[in-house]
Amino acid sequence: MPLLTPRDAPIGFDENTDPIAREFGEFYSTPRGYHPNSITQWTTTSSLSFMNFPLLPHLEWISPRPILFVTGEHAHSRYYSEDAYERAAEPKELYIVPNAGHVDLYDKTDLIPFDKLEAFFTEHLAPGARVGETLAASAA
Repeated sequence: MPLLTPRDAPIGFDENTDPIAREFGEFYSTPRGYHPNSITQWTTTSSLSFMNFPLLPHLEWISPRPILFVTGEHAHSRYYSEDAYERAAEPKELYIVPNAGHVDLYDKTDLIPFDKLEAFFTEHLAPGARVGETLAASAA
């Protein structure tokens, strides 16, 4: 068995628990998101792949394919989506979900912006969508 980091989502939490740990604990350590195979831990070597292949320096590789960043208004990770959005080439869009945290967008269907996702994918995956035209033009 590999050596594991400490559990990211605490089993026990209360109002004194770090807010980010509490948010993950409320999901992964309750029936809402718990599964016995989801231990919320990394192996001690998991992060090496991120160090060996940092993602943001390669963000421009996505262009000219459209990219949609979706983040919660109160998500602790919102800064990451905003930073990635700033670095990404066009076409790009940033959608901030009002009153949502990071984990809320996993399963709170009243907060997940299905209409926004549908509109984005309908526009960009439809036959003859502009991404095809952009790709053809860039190949010429």
